[in-house]
Amino acid sequence: MSSIIRRRFRVFINSVTRYQKSITFKRKQQTFAALNSTTETHQVTNDVVPVFKHAAQYSDRTALRDLHGDYTYRGLLLSAKQFANELNEILGEGTQERVAFLLPNDASYVITQWACWISGQIAIPLNDQHPPTVLDYYIKDSDAKVFITTQEHLPVVEPLLAKTKRHLIVFDNVLRSIAMKVDEKVANNKDDSQHDFGNLIDAGVTGDFYNKSDALIIYTSGTTSKPKGVVLSHKNIYTQVNSLISAWNHTDKDIFLHTLPLHHVHGIINVLLCPLYVGGRCVILPKFSASGVWSELTAVNLQNTDRINVFAAVPTTYKKLIDEYDQLFTKNNKIKEYIYNVCSTKIRLMISGSAPLPKPIFDRWEEITGHRLLERYGMSEAGMMLSNPLEGERITGTVGTPLPGVEVRLTRFQSNKSEKNEPKVLVHGNAKSSQVFTSSTNSIIGDLQVKGDAVFKYYWNKPEATKESFTKDGWFKTGDTVMYENGIYKILGRSSVDIIKSGGYKISALEVETAILGHPNIVDCIVVGVDDLTWGQKVAAIVVLKEGTQLILSELREFAKKTLPAYSVPTILKVVNKITKNNMGKVNKTQIVHLLFPKETKS
Repeated sequence: MSSIIRRRFRVFINSVTRYQKSITFKRKQQTFAALNSTTETHQVTNDVVPVFKHAAQYSDRTALRDLHGDYTYRGLLLSAKQFANELNEILGEGTQERVAFLLPNDASYVITQWACWISGQIAIPLNDQHPPTVLDYYIKDSDAKVFITTQEHLPVVEPLLAKTKRHLIVFDNVLRSIAMKVDEKVANNKDDSQHDFGNLIDAGVTGDFYNKSDALIIYTSGTTSKPKGVVLSHKNIYTQVNSLISAWNHTDKDIFLHTLPLHHVHGIINVLLCPLYVGGRCVILPKFSASGVWSELTAVNLQNTDRINVFAAVPTTYKKLIDEYDQLFTKNNKIKEYIYNVCSTKIRLMISGSAPLPKPIFDRWEEITGHRLLERYGMSEAGMMLSNPLEGERITGTVGTPLPGVEVRLTRFQSNKSEKNEPKVLVHGNAKSSQVFTSSTNSIIGDLQVKGDAVFKYYWNKPEATKESFTKDGWFKTGDTVMYENGIYKILGRSSVDIIKSGGYKISALEVETAILGHPNIVDCIVVGVDDLTWGQKVAAIVVLKEGTQLILSELREFAKKTLPAYSVPTILKVVNKITKNNMGKVNKTQIVHLLFPKETKS
């Protein structure tokens, strides 16, 4: 059975506690003045600066708030550095071993993530919603040498690690406690000369380690194939974060509300690392609840300096918030007016991603809050690639233009065999402009490919999958079909499951879904292609209805014909009680087709 390594930090805890109580605000400012004067917080340079390097200069600013309380940048860094020392004893510094962890959405996650990077290891965050069989796959596939978790998860984790040589560490909550913010009222003026500030600032592996090392393995959602471990380098992460900081104007005044899982780029990069890179703050909830989010958005009992002003979520989250609003607030005009005024004036930015945003949700959210959600497009392998503008028109159903530092192109394969099956480039774009290489005056549809420092280099232990995912000239093939029209990009869906080929037409399942979601009786739906001898595929709609309502195919078809061409209108209707989605709002369509249409999918 794996050994449980329990930390004994009595000396460390006592020294840190004395340090936190003795340091004065004046001395703290003087200590970090030199660093602040020479470091630009989010200036992109040739040298990669990990997030914990930024933490030193932000000192006693509040970095995080979880259900336990507030944490300073300095406190998180001190705890992470101490934890890194233990990882160094087990693995050696800078060895790039894999460290998997299953932790709650609170400061323990941040401390562990930073500790992995300070020690020079590769972090593998996992999620407690994964069943034991999936966790077992991730652990074995990554060959994690160390597994970190809490007492709560030991009954699940210990059997998975039995009879292996992996180290099991139970996270010591003392590390989290000592990182918490100290009330200035209890601070005194004791001499603090015994504390080594330089050692704190210089945390991490020395030299140019972070310019060329790996940082993170994120497993793909597995909605179209078996999950693959996407290896992101420190340079990938640094580039992705700085791209968003530039595009969305994040500053140290921002306070992000975090309700997302922390094993996915949306939760890790967009909502956790972005504010921590610029000296902002992250308010992190243990899990999503509609009432908890509305409480933070309205912030009835909070000062302006503590109000969240940036919120990023998935479409499913916005749908649940709308349902809660309709159930609790619609009959009270004063509350409705208050919510609209607070959200429209106090919240700077609201973002949606990870799944297509249906127009009914977009429109209803604007009606409730005054915010036209900023929809963006990204994936584990490349972070965020396309985004609607921070300032300017946000067109529902589109994902705007390339983000800073990102190059995209739309391609299609040549039909002429003499071309050696090389793709023809239709559109090439970056953050400044896009160039069209076709005479077509209509919308241009092609396969999306991406290039840049944000793009990963390889899948963990899958060289063949890596090779197949890149073109000969180094472009990553996203697997998505995209439309370019009037300078704007629109995601039509995964080429493998969302593009339905029926009667010679290529139909976007996402467009059909958006159209039929406007039906008053439909609360959720997906659209899939079902194999057919005559048509190639038929368009099938799988819907969830409002309680107490009914819907027949002829009625759905009449409704759909108002906004869709005849060839896109569903010819099959299945009514179900629920559409299963993962915690990022994504659906495994291949699995659902096999389940609901077994005869059509038999080989």
